[in-house]
Amino acid sequence: MLCRCIGAGDHLCMTRSHLVRMIEVQAAACGELGSPLYESLLTRVARDVRDGGVCAGALAGYEDAPGPDAVALRLLGGVHALVLTGRAPRLAQHYPSAGGDFSPERADELWAAFCGAVSDGMGEVRDWMTRPPQTNEVGRSTLLLAGALHAAARRRMPVRLFELGSSAGLNLLADRFRLTAPGFAWGPQDSPVALRDCWERPVPDWLISAAARTPALQVVERRGCDPDPVDPGTSEGALLLRAYLWPDQRERTARLAGALRLASEIPTQVARADADTFLADVRLQPGTLTVVWHSVMQQYVAEDAWARVERELDRLGAESGADVGFAHVAFEPRRVGDLHRFRLSVRVDGGAEEVLAEAHPHGLPARALTP
Repeated sequence: MLCRCIGAGDHLCMTRSHLVRMIEVQAAACGELGSPLYESLLTRVARDVRDGGVCAGALAGYEDAPGPDAVALRLLGGVHALVLTGRAPRLAQHYPSAGGDFSPERADELWAAFCGAVSDGMGEVRDWMTRPPQTNEVGRSTLLLAGALHAAARRRMPVRLFELGSSAGLNLLADRFRLTAPGFAWGPQDSPVALRDCWERPVPDWLISAAARTPALQVVERRGCDPDPVDPGTSEGALLLRAYLWPDQRERTARLAGALRLASEIPTQVARADADTFLADVRLQPGTLTVVWHSVMQQYVAEDAWARVERELDRLGAESGADVGFAHVAFEPRRVGDLHRFRLSVRVDGGAEEVLAEAHPHGLPARALTP
């Protein structure tokens, strides 16, 4: 078993088996989350790394990277970028995002084309490994909007929207998305972002009631923060977002395209800042409901920094009053028994937390926990 040391000589030397195990875990997750293409590829990537193949070279130096670094997804994103920019035409034949077709019966051809793309584009792939995954998944706005509507139904005021871990700020545009499910519809009918079948039956009564009371959110301010924000208006930023989507999930690709169109029309502000620093400067304003929301980002924040975030959220809740509202909306994984569930929680005006729904980590479909 090859052993590779990272950094100073007295650092613990980790075996390649750690990296192989991370890739295998991600392969299983891709299968569970509806990407048979990536499940097939990563299963073979794990074997290739174990055997010291071309993928081992692409991932050299990342053998002991922690799970949150998502090394396997970085590799896939770098290769997908080659496909999307026309530099891997043979592999593009198997990628639906580039007009190709994935077939399990052609898995050997897919793998050969993938290895060829990694080998030919090794420099670009190695450079991509330095870029953390940022999908800015707009499907999660299903949960975020539900929480915001739940709060807005109580506090019928214009909304100031703040997002922690905004990436490209696409979910700051969520009030312009169209949500539909059996017996439920909300948002502009002509929206380029359609979140179809976004709730399992039955759609909860609290959401139906909140949507009826608030047929549109009057958003008067849109601001967010991210340690490494993406500019969706640049070709590089748009490519980063597209490359980290899974190529056999066409609906996600369509949703991203619609969100990028909205981003070109509606201004948002995403500061390069950590969540705790950003929140420290947020103040409530009379006559408005300030909503702070975030989705699947807490795990990337150090515990001490998240403790500071929670203190700022408590401060904002305590500052709410008769003419000034505050809501904290979160869609984050929570341990439930031996599993992690991705759940929507809402706190209005510093009151008790309500856990209202759960969903697939990409946000669709949502399922009510509260009728």
